Amino acid sequence: MEIVKQQNKMNCRLLMFPAPFQGHVTPMMHLSNLLYYKGFSITVIQTTYNPLNPANFPNLTFHSLDDGLFEAYSRCPPPDSFKVLDDMNSSCREPFRDCISQILKDAAGATDQDPVTCLIADPMFMFAGSVADSFNLPRIALRTGAMSTYVVYDSLSALREKGCFPLDETKLNDPVLEFPPLKVKDLPAETLHHTLSIVLNETRTSQGMICNTFQELENDSIARVQQAHPFPIFPIGPIHKYFPASQVSIWTEDKTSIAWLNTKAPKSVLYVSFGSVAAISEAEFLEVAWGLADNEQPFLWVVRAGLIQGSDNSYTLPEGYKDIVSKRGHIVSWAPQAEVLSHPAVGGFWTHSGWNSTMESISEGIPMLCLPLFGDQSMNARYVSEEWKIGLQLEKGVKREDITKAIRKLMVEEDGKEMRNRVTALKEKADLCLKEGHSSYKYLDELISYILAM
Repeated sequence: MEIVKQQNKMNCRLLMFPAPFQGHVTPMMHLSNLLYYKGFSITVIQTTYNPLNPANFPNLTFHSLDDGLFEAYSRCPPPDSFKVLDDMNSSCREPFRDCISQILKDAAGATDQDPVTCLIADPMFMFAGSVADSFNLPRIALRTGAMSTYVVYDSLSALREKGCFPLDETKLNDPVLEFPPLKVKDLPAETLHHTLSIVLNETRTSQGMICNTFQELENDSIARVQQAHPFPIFPIGPIHKYFPASQVSIWTEDKTSIAWLNTKAPKSVLYVSFGSVAAISEAEFLEVAWGLADNEQPFLWVVRAGLIQGSDNSYTLPEGYKDIVSKRGHIVSWAPQAEVLSHPAVGGFWTHSGWNSTMESISEGIPMLCLPLFGDQSMNARYVSEEWKIGLQLEKGVKREDITKAIRKLMVEEDGKEMRNRVTALKEKADLCLKEGHSSYKYLDELISYILAM
């Protein structure tokens, strides 16, 4: 669905504050574009870590947060995204306060600028709420993950009291009775609970929640959150489908992906990407390589910098590998994923089960092979494989023979055809919900009215 720019201007400015990770930037920037085309002026506040190029967004205004981290990270890159987040939550409160103060001052002192109405922030920042409150600035949280996983996060204290944590190694395959079809091993590791407590607090203290999902996919979870929270919930997704593919990638996209796909038969290609953050061991990387090579299925494989744990951003394929896969395999450092998944040659997606990837796959009717690696990915994969039944999950580690069987099952066998039929039906619902009179369209109208009434 393509949104046409509304002629009526809202005469108010929204501040957007994304967490600087691809899975969080993508929905925030799609939302920024959407709200701009709905008539709002948009200012994006971004950190010096993983900044977007403002030239790719000529309709938006950008403010850089002077977080002091660019120089530190250029000398010594952080080990993982959670370290980045901890550093930002420790050092960015005052720079963020200064940034908001300057934006408000500029808006108040200029006759040609719209007044600031609202802050839409990623709830991973533990300081955004208190800073916004100090300026009496209303704030809405953007939930970039599934509502099904948010319900679990919201129940962590109850699960802890029940004795689910620490996780019992002998009960990992037991069902979590409160949240079917989840298993104990799908629950978030205790090392993540501090971060999740930040997300919960920042969300609960906001004036609303925007969700990148749609009612027909997660109706029960949306209803549970609506009952548990006093503020309105706006499931307006899939957000990326309001526009044709736009340049929201932090990474440089290799456009040869599309030219290569153009040479392949419909539904024949397996697209393989494990996201922008997750990493696998060198041994697992080789098993993936051979698992792909042992199939007759064409594949497009994203091998980005940092995919292999402990590597220097380089990788070495087995000797003779490129000759074995020949023209059947194409390897790139990063791909325009939404464009790839919408290509008629793609018939399956081997994914780490991040929520953006899951939503993009559902939106294009592509069944999934799931290899969850951390965070909410195990829960997403469980819903894909056992609740919606639109994919398979690799649960016994990464072994080339298991990979080969799973790819064949997904791409060729009857089970895969049934998954494709189910995900095609979900795609049709995702398309319909964006149209006038349907769920996401209605929630978007409600969101706009809610913001204007602030």
